[in-house]
This record gives sequence, structure tokens and C-alpha cells, in this order.
Amino acid sequence: MEKTIYPILSSKDVLIITDMQKDFLPGGALPIKEGDLLLPVINEYIRIFKSTKAKIIASRDWHPPNHMSFIQHGGPWSPHCVQGSEGAQFHPGLQLPDDVFVVSKATNPKREAYSVFDDTGLNEKLKVWGITRVFICGVATDYCIVNSTLDARKLGFDVVVLSDGTRGLDVKPGDVDEAFQTMADVGAMQAMLTDFPEPEVVPDGLAEDVADKPLVEYDVKKKARMRPRGSYKQVRRERG
Repeated sequence: MEKTIYPILSSKDVLIITDMQKDFLPGGALPIKEGDLLLPVINEYIRIFKSTKAKIIASRDWHPPNHMSFIQHGGPWSPHCVQGSEGAQFHPGLQLPDDVFVVSKATNPKREAYSVFDDTGLNEKLKVWGITRVFICGVATDYCIVNSTLDARKLGFDVVVLSDGTRGLDVKPGDVDEAFQTMADVGAMQAMLTDFPEPEVVPDGLAEDVADKPLVEYDVKKKARMRPRGSYKQVRRERG
């Protein structure tokens, strides 16, 4: 018998993919270094969550042209993810399902909004769906991921940060590490692809019994061990 710690997914879970837009990836207006390397990892998470009853959400920056965060309006950032622009589109390599729920944020020109919960109505939607646990990945770790995690915890959700599916700007060296620590301090957990079993290895009826438990340790028979995920198995955790 072997002990494996892995998340058991259910209809009470949601995968939130933050801001995997063209402008935030190489070649975009505000690119995150090697952000495109997240695409196969996040696509695998989409596959895993899609195979269960878990919901999938994709957030996007959806700035008006005169947004206060842009340099010409006194903000710190180059113009990016302007409503309707090419750069605001999700990267074509992101394999979002047809029933993905899209959240648009930072739509008020006079307010910054890094969190997916900031004036988007997402909290109310998750409550209607009966969601109790949020899994989050995407960009940027030290801005939208950390702020979304802090808000989710304040709103009472369990949060699991998918650390191999996130990447940060690290404007000041150490920002990403600090973001991970901040999230841990409020009770957010971390997981990686290697923590997830293939769906068919979960014993019948087990998911419903443990749906309310964030991360559960089980004795798993050798024959039910998680299958290797090929190149994904070696994806490193982002630490800057």
C-alpha cells in the first residue's frame, strides 16, 4: 500500500484560469517571461477538471482605452488588454472548453482591479453554483493570482494554487516568492499536476464522500497509482 496525497474533484470545485491573454504572453504588450510555457500545463488542468463535474472559469483583463493603470493616464503599465483588441484575446493555444465561464475585470477606467472577485459578480455566481473550493492558475502570480487568492479566502473559499500553472512578473526580484508566502499565510494550499490522479483511478463513490475536504490523504493500492504525465511530470514549480 502506498500513501498518495491528491485533490479529489467534485461539482463543488472550480478551476479559475487568470488572464492567459496575448498581451501577457511573449510577443504581447506586457509579456511575462516564458508565460507561453504554461499553456500545455494549463491545458492539462482543463482536461482534468473537464473530466469531472468541476466548473471552469477564465478571467481576462478588459480595460477601456483610458484605464487609469496605463502610463499615459498616470499608471505603472504600458497599455494592454484593451477591450476588443487583439492583445486582449485569449491565447489561441489555450484550449478552453465551449462552456467556459468568462469573467471580465478592470472594466472601470477609474479603478485598478487585479482580483477576479473585484466588482465582477463572481462571488455571487460561485455561491449559486455551490462552489466551496477554488483552484487557481495563470498569470501573474504576484498580481492577479495573489489578489484573487486573498479575496477568495476572505469570502470563505478554500483555495489551492496550482503552482506549476502560474508565472509572475517579478518586477522587483522576490515579488513572486513573497506572493506565494502571502497566500500560504492566509491558508491557501499548493498543488501540482503530479498531485492529481487520472480520473479513473479514484475508487467508485469516493469523490462524493470527500468532496468537502480540501486535500485528503488516502491509502491507494499500487495498481491505482497515478499514471505518469510524460513531460508534465518534470514541470518545475515557479519560484521566481
